[in-house]
Amino acid sequence: MIGALKCEILCSLAEYYGCPFVEYDEGLTASADIRRMIDAEKLKTALWFPISVHGGRAEVIACSPDSPGLSEEIKNTLGVERIEFRVALPEDLLRIIEHYQDVNPGFPSAAGRTQLAKVRTFLANRRSMLSSCRTLLARGRTGLAFLRTGLSFITIALLLYKIFGIGYSSVIELALLIAGIAMAVDGLLWYVPVRGIARRGLNRISSSIASGVTVLTVSNPEGAYFFTRTGPIEGAGDMREDWINLSPVMRRRFLAIDRTDLAEERTILAYYRTLMSKARTGLALSRTGIALFGVGIALLRNFYAGKLNIFDLSLIVVGVIMMLEGVYWYLPGRRAGKGSLATQIQVENKRGIWDYILPPVYRQPACDIRSTVPPPVKMSHAPGVWGTTGLALERTLLAERRNVMARLRTTMARARTGLGFIRTGMNFSAVGIGLLVAGGIANVAWSLLEAGILTIGVILVTDGLYWHIPAEKIRKQFPYCFGEMEIASPDYSKPVRSWGKVFFRHVHDE
Repeated sequence: MIGALKCEILCSLAEYYGCPFVEYDEGLTASADIRRMIDAEKLKTALWFPISVHGGRAEVIACSPDSPGLSEEIKNTLGVERIEFRVALPEDLLRIIEHYQDVNPGFPSAAGRTQLAKVRTFLANRRSMLSSCRTLLARGRTGLAFLRTGLSFITIALLLYKIFGIGYSSVIELALLIAGIAMAVDGLLWYVPVRGIARRGLNRISSSIASGVTVLTVSNPEGAYFFTRTGPIEGAGDMREDWINLSPVMRRRFLAIDRTDLAEERTILAYYRTLMSKARTGLALSRTGIALFGVGIALLRNFYAGKLNIFDLSLIVVGVIMMLEGVYWYLPGRRAGKGSLATQIQVENKRGIWDYILPPVYRQPACDIRSTVPPPVKMSHAPGVWGTTGLALERTLLAERRNVMARLRTTMARARTGLGFIRTGMNFSAVGIGLLVAGGIANVAWSLLEAGILTIGVILVTDGLYWHIPAEKIRKQFPYCFGEMEIASPDYSKPVRSWGKVFFRHVHDE
C-alpha cells in the first residue's frame, strides 16, 4: 500500500515537472570527476545531486527542479550550460547523497569508509609513537642498571678505603672506582635523554569505546592531530539491531566503524602500557635511590666523622631525590593499571559485532526463528558484493584477534608492573631491616626512620601482589601463553577454507 502511494506521488511529480523520476538505488551514484566540484553536506540542504557531467551538460536529481535560482546555482557549481533534471522524493535524494558519501542513513560524513581508514592510519601512527616511547623507556631502564652497578663499584671502593686506608688494596680500590665512574657516566648518558622524552605528556584519544553508534574522527591542525567522537547517531542502534535486513553495502560500512573502534581500543591499551612502562622506569629509579640512601646511612652511622662523610651525605641526598622522582612516576603508572583494567572490563561487557551477526539465543528469550526475515539476497549480489562483505568480516575478525592479543599484552604489562612494585618493596624492606639489625633500636629517631622504610616496603609488596596475582590468573586463561597455538594465514585471493595455518609450539627440554 505504501509502495503504491509512493509510486503515485512520483508519477505525479514526474508529470508536473516534465522529467523522469528516480528512487534510491545503491547502483546510483556520481562519477569520480564530480567529486572535486561538490560539497555533499551542502547538497543535503539544497536537495539536489549531480549524477553525470559531460560536454557542458549535467544530469541532476532534485526534489523541486523549478525552485528559484536552483538552475543558476547548479550551472555555476558544475560549470555547465544545460541541465537535465530527474525528480525524487526528499528521503530518496538524501539516501542517494549519503550513498555517495559512503555512509548509512543519518550518519555524518565522518562515517565514510575512506574517512574511517584515515582515522585508522592516524591511530596506527599513534601506536607506533607509543611503541617507540616504550623502547626508549626500556633503554632508560638499562641505563639505570648501568648506573646502579657503577654506584655499587664506587661504594665498594670507598668502603674498602675507609676500612683499609692506603696500602696494598689501593690498586683494587682504584680499579673499582674508575670502573664504577665509567659505568655510572655511561648509565647517565643512556638515561638522561630518555628522561626528557618520557616526561612529555601522552594524550589519551577517548574516554570510552562506543559500539557503532558514534564515530571516531581525527583533526590535523598543523600536524598536531587529535581525536574526537561525534554524538550518538539517531537510529544507529536500531539499524544495528536489524542487521539481518541490512544490505551488504550497509553492513560493510558498519564493519568499517567496528574496525575503527577496535583500532581505538588497541591504541588506548598501548597508551596504558606506555604509562606502566614509565612507572617501571620510575620504580627502577626508586630502587637505585633506596640503595644509595641505605648505603649512605650505614656508612654515616658506622664510621667516625671524617672528610669522606661528605660522600656519605651525598649518597643520602641523591638517594632521596631519586626516590622522590620514582614515586612521581609511580602514581601515574598505578592509575594506568586501574584504567587499563577498567577499559578491558568495559570492552568485555559491551556488545560486539558478532552479537548482531550471530545473536546468542539466551539474549533473545522471545525469539521465534520461524518469523526471522531472510537477508535481502538478490541475484545481482552474487558473487562480488557478498564476497566483498565476507572479506570485510574476515578483516574485522583479524582486527578483533589483534585486540585480544593487545588485551593480553596489557594484562602481562600489569603483571610486570606488579613485579616491579614487589621488587622495589623488597629493596625498601631489605634496607629497613638491614639498618635495624645493624644499628639496633637504641636511637628512637633512627629506629622510626628505619621502621618507616620497612613499612613503605611492605606497602609496595602488597600493592604489587594486588596487581600481579589477578593479572597472572587472567594471563593463564589465554591460549597464547602455553601449549600450542595456530592462527590463520590469510590470502584474500582464495576462499577462507583454502587459507593456510601457522603453528606455534612450545619446546620443552627433557
